Amino acid sequence: MKRQEKESFVSRIRDDLVGSSIVLAVDRTSGITVEEMTKLRKDMRAIEANFKVLKNTLARIAIKGSVLDPIGKYLVGSTALAYSNNPVGLAKAISEFAKTNEKLKILGGIMDGKEISYEVIKELASLPSVDELRAKIIGLLTAAALKIVRTIKEPSARIARVIAAKG
Repeated sequence: MKRQEKESFVSRIRDDLVGSSIVLAVDRTSGITVEEMTKLRKDMRAIEANFKVLKNTLARIAIKGSVLDPIGKYLVGSTALAYSNNPVGLAKAISEFAKTNEKLKILGGIMDGKEISYEVIKELASLPSVDELRAKIIGLLTAAALKIVRTIKEPSARIARVIAAKG
């Protein structure tokens, strides 16, 4: 890569990383197969997240002087960065993959400008997703609406039963 191409690449990566609400550093040992990596990237795309394997020097340059600076301590060896604007979805996807594949270890990350540990990432992964929360809210609203309809309908139903019994 020529210097100008590297600068452009680093600039794009920096914009993507700084524009994300969560960035996770992941240690990926060399034993991950192409199929496993393809599956992980597919899972990431499904939740609108990205998973990039970068040269550590380029990644350090990209995060230098930003709120992501603390993540630089994880950029040693074969690391990758996962980033998204969906913190819970990203934490779930990475955690699920790490459970089934011991070759991938979550090191830490940055969420909304604050450093987060592996324990916080595990907690995020245990939270319900946005879609699950939406489904619960819709269920609660629907149940409340049904109770209101039933309550409004009941007096007329009683009258109909009394008329039917006398008739």
